[in-house]
Amino acid sequence: MYSQITANKRKTWFLILIFTFVIVGLGWVIGEYTGTGNAGLIVAVMIATLMNLIGWFHGDKVALATSGAKPIQKQDNPRLYRMDENLAITAGMQTPKVYVINDPAGNAFATGRDPAHASIAVTTGLMDMLDDQELQGVLSHELSHVKNYDIRVMTIVIVLVGVILLLSDMLMRSMFWGGRDSDNKGAGILLIVGLVLAILSPLFAELIKLAVSRSREYLADADGALLTRYPEGLARALEKIAGQDRPLKRANHATAHLFLANPFDPHVTKKFEHLFSTHPPIEARIAKLRSML
Repeated sequence: MYSQITANKRKTWFLILIFTFVIVGLGWVIGEYTGTGNAGLIVAVMIATLMNLIGWFHGDKVALATSGAKPIQKQDNPRLYRMDENLAITAGMQTPKVYVINDPAGNAFATGRDPAHASIAVTTGLMDMLDDQELQGVLSHELSHVKNYDIRVMTIVIVLVGVILLLSDMLMRSMFWGGRDSDNKGAGILLIVGLVLAILSPLFAELIKLAVSRSREYLADADGALLTRYPEGLARALEKIAGQDRPLKRANHATAHLFLANPFDPHVTKKFEHLFSTHPPIEARIAKLRSML
């Protein structure tokens, strides 16, 4: 179990390192092609960072509002509230605020930039379909996202994706308007390299972002199982979620990566689709959890 957690953390930071190399490569090509040095790279980083700082401080409120989540107190749902409190105490962290989404589809998500500003939202459908051990497994998974600063990690990744998109756009524009002297042999090579990077980098960046998201799901599964000492609880919960045949009513692509399972279709089966999914195959997650028993 501990080796799996370490491997997932290592994979996440390896993917972020690849992001960094892509950004540096794009910045270098733009600087060489336009003769402006690192100015383009610096401007892109500043713009993307500024845009995402807004999301950093207000993203949790947006995610909760768009999903229709409503805050509750202990008297509103003692079962859910006590579980949240007890698991937070066990994890040695501040108790996240509890929200409920009135939706028959079973799902949940955590949001917040750090444990002091964290919230957990659970659908009414999830509470209806799960027993206490299964619901504890789901809450432990969400608490692990908070404890592992997964929202922070994904914010960094989204900033990097934004930088790559901006640099790709700048590169395409510079090629359209012309850069170095076209008679220069080196300029022709740069043009080919730049064109390939400008076309493929956005797709490559999106695939890496999704891979990081999937990696954090595996990590939260493992950490959640470690917290409850009962991996079977979360495994059974995921089985029930995979067996349902209804998407979340207020699902949207901007917040899909936050949820326990894909809110559009938790049961993705086609191999090619996994590359473009925010979540790993649910069967693979269940198998990994049961291998911990």
